[in-house]
Amino acid sequence: MALGQKALALDESVPAAHELLGVVYARKQQYDQAIAEGERAVALSPNNVESYAGQATVLNWVGRPADALRAIKQALRLNPRYPAWYLIQLGSAYQGTGRYAEAIATYKQFLVRNPDFLWGYHNLASSYLAQWASQLSQEPQTLELALTAAQRAIVLNDVFAPGHMILGYVYLWQKQYEQAVAEMERAVALDPNEANGYANLAVVLSCMGRTEEALKAAERALHLKPEVVDNHSLPVGAVYAAAGRPEEAIALLRRYLSRYPNILEPHLILATIYNELGREAEARTEAAEVLRINPQFSLEVRKERVPIKDPAPLERQLAALRKAGLK
Repeated sequence: MALGQKALALDESVPAAHELLGVVYARKQQYDQAIAEGERAVALSPNNVESYAGQATVLNWVGRPADALRAIKQALRLNPRYPAWYLIQLGSAYQGTGRYAEAIATYKQFLVRNPDFLWGYHNLASSYLAQWASQLSQEPQTLELALTAAQRAIVLNDVFAPGHMILGYVYLWQKQYEQAVAEMERAVALDPNEANGYANLAVVLSCMGRTEEALKAAERALHLKPEVVDNHSLPVGAVYAAAGRPEEAIALLRRYLSRYPNILEPHLILATIYNELGREAEARTEAAEVLRINPQFSLEVRKERVPIKDPAPLERQLAALRKAGLK
């Protein structure tokens, strides 16, 4: 914080000082202050490209990807010869708004310019995986592409915790459960104070039917803060839903959707919960959201892809989604 305050103390009329302070606030998870400083930087110099790029960085961190997308596109318009790191912010904004094909293309473009950047491979892998899970890709090699990108991050740096986390998720969707657990446990061991490690470990354990262990990991996640605000709400909400704790799951999933309304999975989980609670109108509303995001969504494909090890809970989920209006 001292660096940012020092910059601001030098001259409050300098946009870069507010931009720097905004980033510092965001890193300290003081999000309202971070956004205010970014807005101040833009107001002081509406044509300063770095102010928009810095604002996009903060907005991505605080879970406002649609706003981040507008800010980074303005930076790209103002500087057609933009530095490569702008592409990471652009890809993150696309990813947070559920536009995975555009995110993938953006990350590929970034990696051509920065072939050893760990987060580039992590984000590329997670975009491929989300595209597959949301049925927005029918290409059978999508999971393999995710695996290749995740493994590349590990090759570059074996102690990069997010790399092990995304590799664990790829293994999960490949239904290689033991490898998935091992990678998630490695991620937690490398960064034991990050919420997403525990949240994602909880998901793997839940999919394997290890409910009590999953709940312990989920509760640990809720006592920590994720790098991106509320990013752990989806995996923890999914675990609570699977464990038969619907009200807690609803609260977490609603919180997540308040920031990421175009992500398909939480709508699916909510449609299932609402149907099982007899809240049929709300279940149909969530099913409609699923079809808004992906009009070609198929329960048959869901059954084939989703990595729930025990067929019984999967069949219950599919039955509830049918009742909600999905096919």
